[in-house]
Amino acid sequence: MSVCVVMNRGGCGPFARFVADFEPPGGEGELELLSAVSEQRLPVEFLPAIREGLAQGLGGVSAAVLLTDGYFHETDSWASAYRIGAEQAGRAALIGAGLLPPEEAEALRWVRWPGRPRPRAPKRTR
Repeated sequence: MSVCVVMNRGGCGPFARFVADFEPPGGEGELELLSAVSEQRLPVEFLPAIREGLAQGLGGVSAAVLLTDGYFHETDSWASAYRIGAEQAGRAALIGAGLLPPEEAEALRWVRWPGRPRPRAPKRTR
């Protein structure tokens, strides 16, 4: 399953962008994070935050995660933005795999993935 995180779609504020492919874990049965993204596109200083966020988002479920694309902004990219984005990516992977109910997708503001349930329109009050 492939997940794209885009945090901050313009303006000031925390910026994080990466694409991650999720697969079943290898023989170790632990979270495995690999990056195929050059350091010019995604500096290695953000990888620990991504790993931490994935671990939180997956909630103990093991996975092999390959980062296939990424981008950062010199001013607006913070480790915390990548941690939050990775946590949401982990939750999205669980929803996509059927391990969490589709309704959980409504809380994932920064993530998109193939087959994502469309958010419900807010109720209008008169």
